[in-house]
Amino acid sequence: MKNFFIALIISMLSLQLAHASDVISPYKVVESTGEKLFSRISTHQNELKKFPDLMRDIVDEELMPVVDYRYAAYKILGVNLRKISTEQRNKFVESMRSYLIRTYATALNQYKGQQVNYEPEKSTGSKKIVPVNAKITEPNTPEISIVFLMRHDTKAQQWKAFDLIVEGISLLSSKQAELNGRISKYGIDQVTLELASIVK
Repeated sequence: MKNFFIALIISMLSLQLAHASDVISPYKVVESTGEKLFSRISTHQNELKKFPDLMRDIVDEELMPVVDYRYAAYKILGVNLRKISTEQRNKFVESMRSYLIRTYATALNQYKGQQVNYEPEKSTGSKKIVPVNAKITEPNTPEISIVFLMRHDTKAQQWKAFDLIVEGISLLSSKQAELNGRISKYGIDQVTLELASIVK
């Protein structure tokens, strides 16, 4: 579980905000954001030891602007999306965003300098969704394969990630199966509250 958690966040470190006037390929987005985020973490190691919650700010500022958490939340809701009000939908999206920030911050505090190898850049053509591969390597541990799905937002003219597949397991599909069952049993409002309160 620890390896999955580390792999999850390291793969998410791959995302860089693209300028609307200059669309960066999903492959370049992956590599450059990883370097930027890890550099910031390294620079603030002393502060992070004293104030671990600082990692949440780093995640919020460096990572979340390029995570398509709204699209992911809608995919997780599935058929429930049409059954809830706009207010309930927006609250669920914000709860998902908060949950992701806390989850990634917790995982990043476990980062010990693992090596990340990114898939070389290639043409995306007219594709709107592109899988990008990465390998997580660490001495004396098995290599971890990551595929994260990047979606091109034509309105914002940038690539954002909406799902991660770690060793064949889709984060999006897993969360959808988990939450849809709880929504059916307890309702969207209760699940939204639960999601917002989950620490890890």
